[in-house]
Amino acid sequence: MRFVVVTGMSGSGKTQALKMLEDMGYFCVDNLPLELIGKFAELAAAPAQEYSKVALGLDVRSLYKGRESVGRFLEIMKAYPHEILFLDCSQQQLVRRYKYSRRLHPLAQGDRIEDGITRERAYLMPLRNTADYVIDTSDLLTRQLREEMSRLFSEGVDQSSLFLSILSFGYKYGIPSDADLVFDVRFLPNPFYVDELKHKTGNDPEVQQYVCQGGEADTFLKKITDLLEFLIPKYCAEGKRQLMICVGCTGGKHRSVTMANKIAEAFVKSPWTVSVLHRDIARQ
Repeated sequence: MRFVVVTGMSGSGKTQALKMLEDMGYFCVDNLPLELIGKFAELAAAPAQEYSKVALGLDVRSLYKGRESVGRFLEIMKAYPHEILFLDCSQQQLVRRYKYSRRLHPLAQGDRIEDGITRERAYLMPLRNTADYVIDTSDLLTRQLREEMSRLFSEGVDQSSLFLSILSFGYKYGIPSDADLVFDVRFLPNPFYVDELKHKTGNDPEVQQYVCQGGEADTFLKKITDLLEFLIPKYCAEGKRQLMICVGCTGGKHRSVTMANKIAEAFVKSPWTVSVLHRDIARQ
């Protein structure tokens, strides 16, 4: 089991780091009281546990129970194999972040933000000195932090992969709210006006054949495939983990279903995980 403790300065990005670890398959728990940390570590290390990767977020509020609290934490963790990630940040940048978010620093105690940050830095210094990894987030973009987290904790998993979700829909029922890319295929031949096809769907071969007549569907599919092959690596580089591609026609039953299926087929051998869904196919 890999046990990662994520700690550091308040406002340095610990919450974002935990979310990134969660995306990598870690079971994450944040801000446990000091009294429960030992029990959590014991349960996580138990042979019967089902988690192979665990991350614990540790906030200064969990440790600020007296000057000996950091030492108590380090003593508790000696019994369990673990790694400590400490996120640091410059004083100026932390002040700017707190001003922007309008949140109170946990150790400001009615004083200036700078005083709280200085107090916290001195208090956490022993933890920083024992950390396995220290990342300074002062000038890091979210994408850069994700790349560094992936390098340290992804264990060789190809983080360039993503989930490619292809969804057909009907415009008459509204564009899906979670769409990343939307393509309109209402220019294709419409089987709705053919009596023997009207009550079938784009999952039926005869409907697909009707929609694809004339070659326009094939041309559209090639252009979409070329576009996605260009875009997807760019999205991966920015840390995107899921891409929702929505294909719409009037009712979401014939043309959009046909083309969503065709796009999914075009990427079935790609390195990305592909799923296809038909939101409105059962609507009357």
